[in-house]
Amino acid sequence: MAKQPRILAGQTVAITGGARGIGRATAQAFVRQGMRVAIGDVDLQTAQQTAKEIGGPTHPSTIALELDVTDRESFSRFLDGVEEQLGPLDVLVNNAGIMPLGRFVDEDDLTTRRMIDINLHGVILGMKLALALMVPRDRGHIVNIASQAGKFGSPGGATYSATKHAVVGLSEAVRGELRLMGAHIDLSYVMPYVVNTELGGGLGEARGLRNLEPSEVADAIVEALQHGTVEVWVPKSAKRTYQLGTLLPRSLAEGLGRAIKADRVLADVDVTARRDYELRAAQSEPGLPPAPEQAQIPERATQ
Repeated sequence: MAKQPRILAGQTVAITGGARGIGRATAQAFVRQGMRVAIGDVDLQTAQQTAKEIGGPTHPSTIALELDVTDRESFSRFLDGVEEQLGPLDVLVNNAGIMPLGRFVDEDDLTTRRMIDINLHGVILGMKLALALMVPRDRGHIVNIASQAGKFGSPGGATYSATKHAVVGLSEAVRGELRLMGAHIDLSYVMPYVVNTELGGGLGEARGLRNLEPSEVADAIVEALQHGTVEVWVPKSAKRTYQLGTLLPRSLAEGLGRAIKADRVLADVDVTARRDYELRAAQSEPGLPPAPEQAQIPERATQ
């Protein structure tokens, strides 16, 4: 007999990077579930507007708080504010992330550092601080937003892929530690395909695959909370593709990937379409200046 889904109404959830995209859609999905929602974002003005639009007078327990996920004091203030205004934290969704694209050989060091700080260090900080609240209570659920790039590795997004591989490994390891501790805390990691958000704009297309809507990822997160799912693929069919690829010889698996142009999704980007996003991502960590222009290495080395 299938387990009944957990009731989420009344729980307090904090979402990092919740002002836009997947974070915003997830906040909306949580409001529909009757949860108390805190939206954390480095862009406080947009976060406040999002909270107003999805909460409003019918759901006043939707709030916005400033958050720089790379800064421990900022993250600690954020979670303290959540608990002061909404009650004990039940769920943390580590969603904040950036995806500047380009060849690894052309990537400047500041861009590399910014991605690692936000996509990985931000998740590590969030987990440490949330677990400090959850472990003594012996309850809670952490959801880390990874990517299918964290399983496959995507040309054109090498450092981004590295951060998402790290999030997957981190999630599995911490989940194991919690089990050894006897702590009743759930941990999920979510791996979507390309999503129709600003971050996912201007990308290449793989044959036979369609881009996701943010609401589809949000619904998968809600389902993970309801059922305690650990590994969340969006769409679910992507898991079968991954499992098949692990069974095939590398040459055949890579050949199939090239045939459907899966290796071109992050490599063949529309630079013009992504310009506004790339500029905003370059300002997304207040502690770092924008990266300087860097000369590109030619397509092929010359003798």
